[in-house]
Amino acid sequence: MAAQQLSKWEGKAIANLKGPKAEQVWPLFEDFFNFQKVLPTIDTCYQVKDGLTRCCARTLPPSSDGGESIIKWCHERLLAVDNIERCLTYEVLDNNMGIRSYVATFKVLSISDDIDDHELGCQIQWSFVADPIDGLTLEFFLGYVDSSLQSMAENIEKALEST
Repeated sequence: MAAQQLSKWEGKAIANLKGPKAEQVWPLFEDFFNFQKVLPTIDTCYQVKDGLTRCCARTLPPSSDGGESIIKWCHERLLAVDNIERCLTYEVLDNNMGIRSYVATFKVLSISDDIDDHELGCQIQWSFVADPIDGLTLEFFLGYVDSSLQSMAENIEKALEST
């Protein structure tokens, strides 16, 4: 009996930022090895191996039943950066979270008004294609991606507001 081929998960989350312009936001994503600056749930992010790979990690607090802290980590490789289109694509190589065959793209787009093409802010898009993750549903994972992106957008707006 042949193994059943599982379909890929695909999704996209969008966050609109009012005020910050795409050229202000893009450098935060372009800086692949400092992702903790935009995603506050990551404790550390640093370059490893071949110069195109990063390790991102976060420590989960002990459970309420007195368990120990758990470190979740992920090695990701940069696949492409397009500074003109303001997009970055990466893939997950290895992790301890059950993620397999995951490729994601971040895009930072300008938002302009229709009257005089005045830039009003920007939009961040996070799209992905992945194998299903054991123990999770696509809806749950989409919710995680969306809430992470909204948190990133809020963090970026606050950081750029203070500069």
